Amino acid sequence: MRLPRLAGPNRIYHGYLVAFVAFLSTGLSVGMTQYAFGEFATPLRDEFGWTNAQLYRSLTLSLVSGLVAPLAGRLIDRIGIRPVMFGSLLLIATGFALRPLISELWHWYLFSAIVYAGFPGATIMPAGKLVGLWFPVTRGRVMGAVTAGNNFGGLTMAPLAAVLIAFISWQGAYITFAITMAVLAVVAWLIVREDIESVDAEMRRVGRFDGNVTARAAARAGITMRAAMRTPQFWLITLALVCATFTYQGVLTQLRQHFEESGLAPAVATAGLSVIAGMGIGSKLAFGRASESITARYSMAISVGLQAIGVSLMIVPGNAAVMWLGIIVFGLGFGGLGALIVLVVQEAFGLREFGSIIGAIQVAQIASQAGGPELAGRTRDATGSFDLAFMVVIALFLMGIAALLLARPLKWEQTEEPRPQPSPAKLSS
Repeated sequence: MRLPRLAGPNRIYHGYLVAFVAFLSTGLSVGMTQYAFGEFATPLRDEFGWTNAQLYRSLTLSLVSGLVAPLAGRLIDRIGIRPVMFGSLLLIATGFALRPLISELWHWYLFSAIVYAGFPGATIMPAGKLVGLWFPVTRGRVMGAVTAGNNFGGLTMAPLAAVLIAFISWQGAYITFAITMAVLAVVAWLIVREDIESVDAEMRRVGRFDGNVTARAAARAGITMRAAMRTPQFWLITLALVCATFTYQGVLTQLRQHFEESGLAPAVATAGLSVIAGMGIGSKLAFGRASESITARYSMAISVGLQAIGVSLMIVPGNAAVMWLGIIVFGLGFGGLGALIVLVVQEAFGLREFGSIIGAIQVAQIASQAGGPELAGRTRDATGSFDLAFMVVIALFLMGIAALLLARPLKWEQTEEPRPQPSPAKLSS
């Protein structure tokens, strides 16, 4: 359904409002679910007596995101971003609202699965396609700004969770999260617009329309999912993204506990996580801009390399200065990854069936979503630290870099599915 255009010749470019909603949607989803996870770990273990392995196993249910992603991506390509985004944000709100009701471990797993079911349609899928439509020329830098919402979520949601848990309860913290996401769902429904005619008309109004760079041209650029899956680049990029995304569930969600176990005070450990989030804002902006000049593929290779160096430094024993250096280096690389995942896929395959293609890739990311926390939880319980798990993730990072470097750019006209040609009789008539 086409939304009415807002009146007034001096109003702000509507694309900025759409980008801001995408910023909040990705940032709050990631901040509440991943960055704030460590703040809930201790009260949950204390109240229910769960082990680290049991608690972190809930993170493996992020595999639900991978299972839902192809459906969400297909729906985005077919019925539009707005209804999918609205429903996904409500799913996340529902999962948070139900968590205070848990009394058994399986309740925790079930409600975590509901949260993760909303992730694909609330994070990089809608953000990627909306930015590609509204900002076809500057999509790298705008995607960097939009996905900086992840770091905004990290800077704000972990401290907010800590304060709410301390002064109210962990249950009250989750209720606050649920209300926030439900309100955001309504805002997204009111603000997000994606029909091509309206976007191009808005571009004309503010002077962004030049006849060649249009929302219509951006939406039609690229290849189909079927054509993409017949190329080696699709599989190399998929492998690279699987390896790179081990950082989310195999490193990020364990860092606060790792910092404490390495000798940092609880408040300092929380500050370390906030530093990573803060460094990531500049990183996303820088890598988003770099993707427009050195390509998203090479930018991601640099991003993942910095993360490998940062994690290596953070597991050096007994040296706080080296750990803080690792925090900074990791933050610089980690921050850019959120933007580059989208940009690498768009650069390789275009926007034509972006939702379907990135949805298919996210199925493969079940390996990192499920494997990362399982690896971390089991090695922590067996060895008393996360060091071994982090070393495995470093090796995966190096494998991902190699896959990126092998994934040479596609020429879309050579991989496009053949279109029906008119018969000779029709040509001569």
